[in-house]
Amino acid sequence: MKPSLPSRIFVTGIGTGVGKTIASAVLCEALHADYWKPMQCGNLEESDSQYVQSLLSNGVSKIHAETYRLKEASSPHYAAAKENLRIEIENFTLPATDRPLIVEGAGGVLVPINDELVMFDLVDYLHLPTIIVVRNYLGSINHTLLTVEFLEARGVEVLGLLFSGENYNDNEEIVQHFSQLPVIGRIDESETIDRTFITEQAEKMKLSLTLKFER
Repeated sequence: MKPSLPSRIFVTGIGTGVGKTIASAVLCEALHADYWKPMQCGNLEESDSQYVQSLLSNGVSKIHAETYRLKEASSPHYAAAKENLRIEIENFTLPATDRPLIVEGAGGVLVPINDELVMFDLVDYLHLPTIIVVRNYLGSINHTLLTVEFLEARGVEVLGLLFSGENYNDNEEIVQHFSQLPVIGRIDESETIDRTFITEQAEKMKLSLTLKFER
C-alpha cells in the first residue's frame, strides 16, 4: 500500500546552490501547491519567491510572504545580526491555505538561524516532513548521507530524495543503497530555466509522485 503524500512539505538540500528553489517550483507546478520561503537572505529585488512566481503556469498557486527579508546574502543568523535583528522561531507560522504548501528552507539543515538554533529547528517547530534536494558532485554522497542521518536521528520524516542535474559516477545509486530512501524524482540539467522547462519537469514529477504516493 502506497503512503499518502502530505499536504505540507519542507524542501531542504544538502547545501547551498543545489537547486532547492527550482525543485520547489517544479513541486508547486506538479501539485498546484502554494509556496512559502520563511526567510530570504539577500537578492530582495529578485527573491526566491519572485523567481518561483515567474516560473509557475498553473494560475492557482499562491506565493506567501516571507517572515524575514534580510539584505545580506549570507547565513540567516549573520544576515539578521547585520540588521541588529535576531530571528525568533516563534515568529514563524505556516500560511493559512486550502492548497498543498511547499516550504523552502535556506541552505542546509544545520545552517544557523540565530545563536542557538539551526534550520532543523524550524523544520521541527513547524512539524513538517521533508524532501531532500541532492545535486550530484564530488562529495555529494557524504553530504547527502549526513543530511539523511541527521534528520532521521532527530525524528524528522524524510519523504525521499529529489535529484538535481546529471548523475556523477554512481552517486545516485550508492546514496539510494545506503539511505534506503525513495527517489521522489529527478530534475534535468538545463541552460534555460523558464516556464516551459518547469512545466515539462512538473509533468514528469506528477508521474513519479503518482507511482510512490496516494494523493
